[in-house]
Amino acid sequence: MRKSVNILSIILLVVLTSFSNGNVADEPIVKEPIFSFNQYACELYECINNDGDINEEAFNIALKGYYSLLSNNELENKKYLTIVDMSLSSNTERFYVIDMELQQLVYRSLVAHGRNTGEEFAYNFSNKQSSYQTSLGFYKTAETYDGKRGFSMKLDGLEYSNSNARDRGVIIHGADYVSKKFITENGRLGRSLGCPSLPMNSFVKVVEMLKEGSCLFVYYPQKYYLSKSKMVNAPQDYLLTNSGILAE
Repeated sequence: MRKSVNILSIILLVVLTSFSNGNVADEPIVKEPIFSFNQYACELYECINNDGDINEEAFNIALKGYYSLLSNNELENKKYLTIVDMSLSSNTERFYVIDMELQQLVYRSLVAHGRNTGEEFAYNFSNKQSSYQTSLGFYKTAETYDGKRGFSMKLDGLEYSNSNARDRGVIIHGADYVSKKFITENGRLGRSLGCPSLPMNSFVKVVEMLKEGSCLFVYYPQKYYLSKSKMVNAPQDYLLTNSGILAE
């Protein structure tokens, strides 16, 4: 019996010593990430959002989508990330363009929503043909052309919520009803057939910036969309690692 006790004592002593030295056999070594996606998003948000106007949830989701596309080599135009915040009044500037290289907000303006999406505020969203509603989610900008709306830029929807964008003719174009003058005369901004229409006096410049493969995100805190979107719910930290941003 005494011999068994001595053996157990020796074993216990070895285990305790191993714990005190921090190298217990078979104990997995957990390497904490040096920098997380959430940390990066928080720091970038504070850097860019000087005026405090950009919705933080919209920004974080947009950033996740941008890096998801970037990590899969799906962005030809990596310089710009655009956020369209449909939770705001259409009488406010809710179209934001972020230069991801300079980490600066470089453009903001009024933007219209679809006429069946709401009056001053957007409420209803659809991906259906002839709905005349705005579609939520991530888009990739495409080619420019001259059509019945004049100089315009096509958009490709990347999610279930906006997959019909090209077939529906959802484009970025300029419109006279997107102006402060229209708001003064009518009490609210004008509305489109579902396009994120921009002011006539500046849309050409912004289209030239964003065309041919940049990320554009149309945001609204709709529970169904936020729960179903694969891009919204994608794993976070691997995005920065695959994009070469996260420190090793």
